[in-house]
Amino acid sequence: MSVLVKWFPPSWFQIKSKGKIIYIDPAYLRTYFTHYPKRIEFSKWPDPIDGLPEELEKADVILVSHHHKDHVKRITVDRLRRANTFVVAPRRCVKELGEAIEVIAAGEEATSGHTTIRAVEAYNTQQGNSTKKVHRKGYGVGYVLTLDGKTIYHAGDTDFIAEMKELRNIDVALLPIGGTFTMDISEAVKAALAIKPKVVIPMHHLKADPQEFKRKLEAKSNIKVVSLPIGEVYRL
Repeated sequence: MSVLVKWFPPSWFQIKSKGKIIYIDPAYLRTYFTHYPKRIEFSKWPDPIDGLPEELEKADVILVSHHHKDHVKRITVDRLRRANTFVVAPRRCVKELGEAIEVIAAGEEATSGHTTIRAVEAYNTQQGNSTKKVHRKGYGVGYVLTLDGKTIYHAGDTDFIAEMKELRNIDVALLPIGGTFTMDISEAVKAALAIKPKVVIPMHHLKADPQEFKRKLEAKSNIKVVSLPIGEVYRL
């Protein structure tokens, strides 16, 4: 069976493989889905906004990169989890998600069935092109997932960092390009050239143009860029 990757903004992915459902950074924020016709909202302001972009299957695994509200939202995680869902997140997410999670830090690994989950560094640097340095080293992580012979790297919110040069054999890299809280397009191109994945799917766009990123990276390499519309699927 293929591995299926579906994107929702800003950095929320659904990964399906052999009946296993994995979500990374699920957090429903109305602003991202105003014009998405499949959206479902279960509550409205002044209550906490509880919604999903569309009907979604319950999760076997949920991974959270860091504690910011556009990446972790307990009400969204609870919508997607079952009693036995394996939820993995850095320690700073305990305040939002509670103690019933697997706390992870960069350099550590976890497993769920035949899926290997490795946490890697994700942070802003002083020399990086991000304009708001709000992601300190040690606060958040990226993830390298290995499942069904495929390896997927979710970078989290980060600049281009030295640790990316150590990544090997990545099939798909999910890289932020927005340039405010993360690396911008030019840095994301440098990161992709260092990582050498087969495919890059841009995420955390903000106002950046994924097509500009695609043109710039594909002009310098044989790396394929797949710019996913909301809710569309890429098949590995």
